[in-house]
Amino acid sequence: MDEAKPIRLTQFAKRAGCAAKQPPGYLLPLLGMLPPITDPNVLIGNATSDDAAVYRISNDLAIVLTTDFFTPIVDDPYDFGAIAATNAISDVYAMGGTPMTALNLVGFPDDQLPVTVLADILRGAADQAAAAGIAIVGGHTIKAAEPTFGLAVIGTIHPNKILSNTGAKPGDLLILTKPIGLGIITTAAKNNEDSLGAISEAIVQMKTLNRSAAEVLTRFEIRALTDITGFGLLGHLRNITAGSHVTAHISRKLVPTIEAAWQYVQAGIAPGGTHANWRFLQDWVTYAPELSKADQLLLCDAQTSGGLLAAVPRESASQIVAELRAAGLAYAAEIGWIDSGESGRIIIHSD
Repeated sequence: MDEAKPIRLTQFAKRAGCAAKQPPGYLLPLLGMLPPITDPNVLIGNATSDDAAVYRISNDLAIVLTTDFFTPIVDDPYDFGAIAATNAISDVYAMGGTPMTALNLVGFPDDQLPVTVLADILRGAADQAAAAGIAIVGGHTIKAAEPTFGLAVIGTIHPNKILSNTGAKPGDLLILTKPIGLGIITTAAKNNEDSLGAISEAIVQMKTLNRSAAEVLTRFEIRALTDITGFGLLGHLRNITAGSHVTAHISRKLVPTIEAAWQYVQAGIAPGGTHANWRFLQDWVTYAPELSKADQLLLCDAQTSGGLLAAVPRESASQIVAELRAAGLAYAAEIGWIDSGESGRIIIHSD
């Protein structure tokens, strides 16, 4: 009898997971066709492109609501479940909230894959949720042409302590807690082009909860906060600059990067979502002339379960970075600053 071939979970995905091919901002016209939100207890809705919604329950309690799901970006089912859970839970941390519980969201081709694959996906998610201090209490499963998995997550926060992406002020410094390049590396691995074996480091980063980063950041004054996912570093920064009516300056050499991603993007490897981000952001980003197309794509790279990006008062930035690194986030770094100027504009410097 022939030996069964190992399952490559990514081969069941017709898309590149969170590296969606739609650019940041593509839903704005659609949202404009929907009825406006008038409930006064909706403290954060869809108007500011924030990471989650926030609904007030009482004067001292609000709930944070978010959901995210995608197709496989890695082949190991357990890792896929863990990464998807980490990615979904991150949106609660990005609002300054505390995760409380979650539900599984599953699409699964049970006529193509054994149920043990789904069991491993769910186990990876459950273990990661436990590491975040929460339980996954149920969910919903449908039959689908390709595996799809994520979570609907509920968290809590005090109504006066919400961290939105709209409060950045001129003079603030920008801090990033994880490296970029995850979309490029997962694409290389999916296409059998990961010659440096970088997928192992990428998986470590994608499975790293933003819990420690949030615990550090929320001990300080944070003016604006978001997490870096499918729209890439510059796409999510654009939401901060547009919502805060400011300009951001980024130093390319200060942005933490997984080295293999830089090598791969120079070789022409990048997911469709990264290219879509780059095209959309041409209207918003001014690059230093000496920066190559590869540099630009890397800064636009569509991430899965990326780090937190915070705008903080200048005087506390160095201490925040030191505490983030002490908490085990070795890539945490100051990457730029906020200035007055054109609302939404981002300027990239080479040095």
